[in-house]
Amino acid sequence: MSTLFVLAGPTAVGKGTVAAYVREHFPQVWLSVSVTTRPPRPGEVDGVHYHFVGDQTFADMVAAGELLEYAVVHGRASYGTPRRPVEEALAAGRLPLLEIDLQGARQVRERMPGAYFVFLAPPSWDELVHRLIGRGTESEEEQQVRLATARTELAAQAEFDTTIVNDDVERAAGELVHLMEQHAHRAR
Repeated sequence: MSTLFVLAGPTAVGKGTVAAYVREHFPQVWLSVSVTTRPPRPGEVDGVHYHFVGDQTFADMVAAGELLEYAVVHGRASYGTPRRPVEEALAAGRLPLLEIDLQGARQVRERMPGAYFVFLAPPSWDELVHRLIGRGTESEEEQQVRLATARTELAAQAEFDTTIVNDDVERAAGELVHLMEQHAHRAR
């Protein structure tokens, strides 16, 4: 059985960008696809970036115990990780990676204490603000909500097994996968 890796960090730190780079350049890594009730952003593909579902479907998944973790993020949309695909990837000895928020990471720590937790940090607070505002996918009100959330999320860094600074997507993704492969090699 392999080790589950969990990548989390503050909003707008680039978790999705790093995960997308891993998906494209490191086929040995199995990347979990989360479910969400939020609408797709431009360019997002259902089943690749997220499984986009309605509120009732999400509630049914929670009630049936089908989610390893779930949360309402920024007080708006629900996100969660389907349990069965993660368990199958672990059983198959793959290199499984979850890219989730802080609330989800805390739930996974409770439910899978053997998982390895990686905090993705911004190079600085100013850079995080620049990334959030620069991506232009949220209203000004949403940006303020996310910045307030990010301050709280940054304070949780000490809860993680290690930190990777996302100063360069290629470098950060490479460091993450190298860590996963080292861990898998030691486990064998």
